Amino acid sequence: MKPRIKLAESTTPDGDRMTLSKQDGDFAMSVGGQELMHSRASASELALGEIGCATIRRAKEPRILLGGLGLGFTLKTVLESLQPSAKVVVVELIPTVVDWYREHLTELNGPLLDDPRVSIVIDDVRRVIRKADPNTYDAIILDVDNGPRGMVSDSNQSLYSRKGMRAARSAMKPGGRISVWSAGEDEFFFERMERAEFRVRTVPVKTHERAKRAAYRIFVGDRS
Repeated sequence: MKPRIKLAESTTPDGDRMTLSKQDGDFAMSVGGQELMHSRASASELALGEIGCATIRRAKEPRILLGGLGLGFTLKTVLESLQPSAKVVVVELIPTVVDWYREHLTELNGPLLDDPRVSIVIDDVRRVIRKADPNTYDAIILDVDNGPRGMVSDSNQSLYSRKGMRAARSAMKPGGRISVWSAGEDEFFFERMERAEFRVRTVPVKTHERAKRAAYRIFVGDRS
């Protein structure tokens, strides 16, 4: 096995070291020495994009907000799911993650950021949601941090709070959908989504296609 090569390094908003590495053609992103995502364990990120756009595949001009770029897997399936007239706003908190994608990760998922449907916003997605006009988005897809129980930035907790979920609901069109990646079940987050008046369910997803069991969850909230 070839040694792991560190391709780039940055710092999170909370001051932790964040690295991008490559080994045997696979990429990994780590925070504080703990692996946050790996290209061989991408099934849940792919599923997130598919589930998030399942109700708008045939929509002529849907508008989608994607929180978190990561390694690009969720954006890949979002774009594969949508019509050419769609608009996808990708909000990434750490600007170097976008630089890493352009410099190192196009060989992994292609030049997704050059798709004319995509626009990149460097900002905190909770602020983007809070400032959005009512009824703006057909879908909000959140792959931010480690889900409702974050590990990258403590401020992400407010994104998943009851107030944060109500802001997301306000930013969505009637009939819209919010999909949230999570490292596991979270009954308190489920309840917060319900109190924000979403119709909520969870979908178990595997880390990779050959995994024997589902390790992660996707929280799905539909605005009736």
